[in-house]
Amino acid sequence: MPSSSGVWTLQAQMQAEAAGNWPKPPGGGLFSWGAGGNGQLGQNTNTSRSSPVQVGALTAWLELSAGQYNSLAVKTDGTLWSWGSNGNGQLGQNNTTTLSSPVQVGALTAWYKVASGMNFSFAIKTDGTMWSWGYGANGQLGLVDTVSRSSPVQIGALTTWSQNAAGNYHTLAVKTDGTLWSWGLGTAFGNGGMLGLNDTANRSSPVQVGALTAWSKIAAGDFTSLAIKTDGTMWSWGANTYGELGQSDTTNRSSPVQVGALTTWAQIAAGRTFCAAIKTDGTMWAWGRNNYGQLGLNDSTNRNSPVQIGALTAWSKISAGRSTCFAVKTNKTLWSWGQNDSGQNGQNDTTQRSSPVQVGALTDWVKTAAGCQSKFCIAIKT
Repeated sequence: MPSSSGVWTLQAQMQAEAAGNWPKPPGGGLFSWGAGGNGQLGQNTNTSRSSPVQVGALTAWLELSAGQYNSLAVKTDGTLWSWGSNGNGQLGQNNTTTLSSPVQVGALTAWYKVASGMNFSFAIKTDGTMWSWGYGANGQLGLVDTVSRSSPVQIGALTTWSQNAAGNYHTLAVKTDGTLWSWGLGTAFGNGGMLGLNDTANRSSPVQVGALTAWSKIAAGDFTSLAIKTDGTMWSWGANTYGELGQSDTTNRSSPVQVGALTTWAQIAAGRTFCAAIKTDGTMWAWGRNNYGQLGLNDSTNRNSPVQIGALTAWSKISAGRSTCFAVKTNKTLWSWGQNDSGQNGQNDTTQRSSPVQVGALTDWVKTAAGCQSKFCIAIKT
């Protein structure tokens, strides 16, 4: 087997994975909790859970994404699985049947990344192609029309896609050359500009955002978009009703604007109307709407610029749901806060939290996923 040492580009890594020459990280067990009325927890029932419950017995899960009422996940063997609500074909099963436990999407073993929006889904294969399915009325599938699909359809012919993120009705993606692309709904309910194209028009196929080739990470919220560049700066655009752009005001933006002047942003997450981020020093920050304490600042006051959550410097990963936030520390403990009416905090109750509280006592959590409209969470632990 060829060596995988040295510095590899993302495209080279993806090609090596497709050829079986890249060592994938070990998979883990899949867990879920929160609202389960549409089978989105994958527990073979529509029952909600207020603490983490394992989905099956397998320990081979690698990637995951949570939509409004559905879930997607990729196993270490490259197979793609889906479950939950399916009224618009968002499960990719070539039908509209709701599923309450994971079912494989097709027979391919080359899936790499997944993203779920409101009733639509995306995935990238190891060959760099991108695929979409589900609700497409606003062009959010990127297939040059507004038709819904119930099974994966390739977006164009390019083999250079590396990241994707799905909001309520819009999509963001980054190519291996560092360019940023967007498509879908451009405005809704007075909230416009989330595509970052300096207007509020819908797009039904990918359009490049500016000309820069330095984008490294993306996140899509309700009607808001976030991105980090390779220089560590953070940028935002779209709706700003509650200050969720972090620009110290409530003015919408239709093109990317830098958030402050710092160059130390490392991780980002976008919820329904709030955002959170982690810096390279391990500190965690949040801003936007705070009616459920989702900013983790021990109050319910909105913020229109990033505010540090506590004083700890040990945060490593973050994800944001509808009005709930989840974070993993460097010691692999899992923490949650915010809205909890469906048990989505995983604390074995329905009590709202306005600051981070540890979920159980385990120290082996790897990653979490909660979409901007989700009132549930799915997570992987070793």
